[in-house]
Amino acid sequence: MSMQALVYEGPRTMNMREVPVPDLKPDEVLIRVERAGICGSELSGYLGHNSLRKPPLIMGHEFAGVIERIGEQASGIQAGERVTANPLVTCGSCRYCRNGESQLCGSRNLLGAHRPGAFAQFVAVPVRNVYRLEDYVSFEEGALAEPFACAIHVCRLLGLTPTSRLLIYGAGPIGLFALQAAMVYGIHDAVIVDLNESRLEIARELGGIAVSNLNELPEGSGSGFDAVIDAVGAEATRQRSVAAVRPGGKVVFTGLHEADSKLPINDMIRSEIGAKGAFAYSQEDFETALLWIGQGRIRLLPWVETSPMSEGGASFEKLIGGPGKIAKIFLTFE
Repeated sequence: MSMQALVYEGPRTMNMREVPVPDLKPDEVLIRVERAGICGSELSGYLGHNSLRKPPLIMGHEFAGVIERIGEQASGIQAGERVTANPLVTCGSCRYCRNGESQLCGSRNLLGAHRPGAFAQFVAVPVRNVYRLEDYVSFEEGALAEPFACAIHVCRLLGLTPTSRLLIYGAGPIGLFALQAAMVYGIHDAVIVDLNESRLEIARELGGIAVSNLNELPEGSGSGFDAVIDAVGAEATRQRSVAAVRPGGKVVFTGLHEADSKLPINDMIRSEIGAKGAFAYSQEDFETALLWIGQGRIRLLPWVETSPMSEGGASFEKLIGGPGKIAKIFLTFE
């Protein structure tokens, strides 16, 4: 049995191919994909800059769909149910998995990187990673659970309180979701910095103080932040994040744009600046994302576009070249 899939075959090369439907392991379910979002990490993979993504590969890890078939040992779910899935497949038994830090599991595998992903008609997922969608949660909202979970993880690591002064570098999906997650923590004056004016417009409409440079803020308010998120991952934004945080404050680095960066370590020591990396999310973060989505705590759908899977390559090029006022593109077979 075969299916259609969008296959990454080399830098800036993606084509629709007929490939076999994934074989189901006993503890897996087969999901018919309804919506699959394009992630920023996949853009770098598409350009050939991401060591995780080696061609030929079916990418796609932000998705929602319908249960098509169930493995013989999979239980608790039925064919025809609407679902999303945590794409981070872990062992479930190591110290990290047992202690709520499954994202640090040494044998973790990501759908769309280490195993076939959701840019296809069907994707196979361990049943323990699958979550039912409430009737009032759309496929688009279900597919946003994964990037929203990343933002929730960052905010949890920062230990935000309603009085925290928060700065976010990067108004891409993770930065915009971090802005919304921070609002759940009671922060309504977060500053978000980006060079893309269209993305800044989205940030303003979501309630953020959006600027292209901290010099645009009132005098004296462009430094001394309690918490800073770098959702870009360039050396310049990492250095600016450290420069903007107050002594004793915290910086979380989550952007993966550049592998190495120089940082003013002596200044960080003397000012006791806390710095932490944030990778993906725990199972709890993913479940929190689904809960908050169901409660209507996020708003990104007005800036979402849906395109046919067959136009996936063009959608990648659009996001790289500047999509205008679009925060996310979903691919679909509809």
